[in-house]
Amino acid sequence: MRFLLYNVRYGAGIGPRFHLPVPYAGYLKRTTCNLECIVSFIESVQPDIIGLVEVDSGSFRSEKVCQAEAIASQLGYHYLTETKYSTKSLAQKVPVLNKQGNAILSNQKIISYRFHYFSEGFKRLVIEAQLPGVTVFLVHLSLSYRRRQYQLERLHKLFSSVSGPVIVAGDFNVLWGKRELELFLAATGLINANDEGKPSHPSRSPKRQLDFILHTRDLEVTDFSIPQVHYSDHAPLVCDFHIVAES
Repeated sequence: MRFLLYNVRYGAGIGPRFHLPVPYAGYLKRTTCNLECIVSFIESVQPDIIGLVEVDSGSFRSEKVCQAEAIASQLGYHYLTETKYSTKSLAQKVPVLNKQGNAILSNQKIISYRFHYFSEGFKRLVIEAQLPGVTVFLVHLSLSYRRRQYQLERLHKLFSSVSGPVIVAGDFNVLWGKRELELFLAATGLINANDEGKPSHPSRSPKRQLDFILHTRDLEVTDFSIPQVHYSDHAPLVCDFHIVAES
């Protein structure tokens, strides 16, 4: 089983042009061409499960196209996507922001799913998807340290409600370093697939480990890599698992 985690930055790209004519202007530019590059990369990886952080579900910059749906259609995958902001958030009333979300794609049927929302932070979505043999949680945690800790507390409760092999993945935004996750990992028993602590951000010269693929002990990592592709400010994480047979 191959899992791909990728914060694609809404397909907005990177580089000097991203900040022209004003800083972060790239977020308001058309994303079609860069998205095609992202899809080609995903096809080359041939993942079974994909966790996409920061996808556009149909704003003007994606030409009203849901990026997760477009990728799934081209790959022949099933998909789930939802906005990152809770229904009561002001972001739901703001154009472009109300189309920003996360997504899970799979080449196998999605048996069931739930969209949870943290009570703290601006980005609140947790996608829970039950797939054949594994349950996946996908998150994009807050930029605020205090709110991240509250979110991790809630994530622990969600994780504790399921059984069997589990993957918890996403952009954890641990700006103070991976030590932020020590209590969460101790409480859940989850293991970091990136045991060497390889950085994934920024993609052109990675220095920080912000993106994580965590897993239960009944999943064994057989390969892990961070391909050096530059279609987003984050580099993708690719992890191969197999389910450990019960003794």
